[in-house]
Amino acid sequence: MSICNFAPSKAAICFSMSNSRYETLGELLEASAADSPSAPYLVQDHLEVSFSDLKHRADAISKSLLGRGYRPGDRLAIAGTNRREWVEFFLGVTQVGMILVTLNVRYRRSELQYMLSHSGARAVLTPAANQGFDLAALYGDLARELPELDEVFYFDPPEGTLGFDALLRERDSIGDELTQYRSEVGGDSPAIILFTSGTTGQPKGATITHRSIIASAQAQVDHFGTLPSDRMAGHMPFNHVGGITCTLVASLIARNTVVLMENFSPRGAIELINSQHLTVFSGVPTMFVLIMADPTFANLDTSRIRQVIAGGSNVEPRLCEEIQRSFPNATLCNLYGLSETSGSCIISPLDDTPEEISSTLGTAIGEFRLRALGADGPLAPGEEGELQVFGDCVVAGYWNDPAETAKAISSDGWLSTGDMVTIAPDGHVTLKGRKKEMFIQGGYNVYPVEVENLLTSHPKVAMAAGIGITDPVLGEVGRYYVVARGAELPSVAELDEFCRARLADYKVPREYVFVSELPLTPVGKIQKSILATSIKAPVQKAQP
Repeated sequence: MSICNFAPSKAAICFSMSNSRYETLGELLEASAADSPSAPYLVQDHLEVSFSDLKHRADAISKSLLGRGYRPGDRLAIAGTNRREWVEFFLGVTQVGMILVTLNVRYRRSELQYMLSHSGARAVLTPAANQGFDLAALYGDLARELPELDEVFYFDPPEGTLGFDALLRERDSIGDELTQYRSEVGGDSPAIILFTSGTTGQPKGATITHRSIIASAQAQVDHFGTLPSDRMAGHMPFNHVGGITCTLVASLIARNTVVLMENFSPRGAIELINSQHLTVFSGVPTMFVLIMADPTFANLDTSRIRQVIAGGSNVEPRLCEEIQRSFPNATLCNLYGLSETSGSCIISPLDDTPEEISSTLGTAIGEFRLRALGADGPLAPGEEGELQVFGDCVVAGYWNDPAETAKAISSDGWLSTGDMVTIAPDGHVTLKGRKKEMFIQGGYNVYPVEVENLLTSHPKVAMAAGIGITDPVLGEVGRYYVVARGAELPSVAELDEFCRARLADYKVPREYVFVSELPLTPVGKIQKSILATSIKAPVQKAQP
């Protein structure tokens, strides 16, 4: 089995030490199509897209965008579920030097307005609707409000709008020029801007380069020994490095097949494993809890699964045992990575014992280097400090944010992760806790300050402080302590509606505690470390 553990965020400087044969995503796409033209790369609803099909369609997207006037360095955004068009747009954009801004389809107005504006995105590809929400109306408003946003393309276009299929069919004068544009892209060229929230509450755009994403994916493939015959589930969100790097780019390198699942569900995952003969399955621990709790789990045939990758948070010993018992023919590994390392950078060795898998993150992969940093510098093995990572996997920085970039990446290229660890003499990393306040709800990173800032914008809220609380299904959920602005307390339903209209659903608070005051430090800061133990007011649950 194989397991993955993802954590917080970052930015960086490039040092060339990669063993990858590929400098850019365009080179990788071209090589995969030449080596394995007819082999299936993507499977969606029994429709297969071969490596040569993928290149043909990505080239068509590149030509269409160039013909519409977009050029290298332009930012084009995408928000969508895991579908083949997402992958084709991703490669069509990046192979000619344009930069893909990845958005979660569940983002709403305040998040999208900031991210599109900060990145300077000129276009966005999105569904017209998602789970009953009218995205076409929202993006129509944003296009009028944001002067740099020239066009909105739709996967499923409403009448009078431009759809993805129309982009594929457009014809222009771009022919041999495509090769020229592709040749001008280098390893240090930005490929992706992936927004991740930070301690200030404003999202930061981690700038993933062609070199950094390929370095992480190559190191992962080499470590796991991924085979062209492998078939893996493509259900980790494509706006996250777990979906982009660990699934899509790694599979391009290994020439294996990705079976797409637009949105994860426990029953859907069980059906996918059974019907598609998967050999590799990955997911955050919450996904495994939900799968094993589903009534149809008894019918799951795991005999073909040779690797299981579970990430997002530590895998508890009991869950580790249950996964191993449920996938008896698989190798279980623990993998750690973050947006700022472009994907994985630590994976447990394939011969690790169950005890090592459940108690450590693993060891560095590829040629990446790790150290624990204390107040006075790097620490000796076994001493607790902040984990730092060095190598080609480290991103180029935060988009248009030199101050945050300098905080995260040292002048000599070491990335500060914000995670407190010990590193054993043999290189095994043990996670002790998060230096930052982020918590992980159902596999998604949540930073309380972003939600606090929103809550305090409500007319009835004066102060708010959030923490992550252990949850048996989601791993952690957000509990927010709220001080009313006046005599009238806001209701849970009122705050729930307020947040759901403005935040992705995984950020919406699950619990509220209404208090008259919050504990403060001598300098006037909220003392979050004692919130759960010092406040005895009742906890009120929000709608799940």
